[in-house]
Amino acid sequence: MRIFRFIGYGFIILALAALGYEAAQALANDGWQIFALGELWFKLDAQSINISQSSIQRYISPWVWEPIITSILLCPCWSIFGGLGLILIWLGRKSLRRKRWFH
Repeated sequence: MRIFRFIGYGFIILALAALGYEAAQALANDGWQIFALGELWFKLDAQSINISQSSIQRYISPWVWEPIITSILLCPCWSIFGGLGLILIWLGRKSLRRKRWFH
């Protein structure tokens, strides 16, 4: 389960980087603006977000995109990455089995 922890720590680093980016933009622009996950996706590859939207609406269901995925894409990057990181770290934790000594 080390791979879950490793990937989880990677997501935590991404969350801190996104939070740092938001803070740097706040200092430069004299105001805090949320750096949404959808905005990051659009900056990385604008065409893939449109392809994903049309594919999900056509092959799965239109209601999956609009209320569910749109809500996730409007969340701050640091919250999504941080949440995923914490979940993966929790899933990859070592099980603490206590040895019971019987006398």
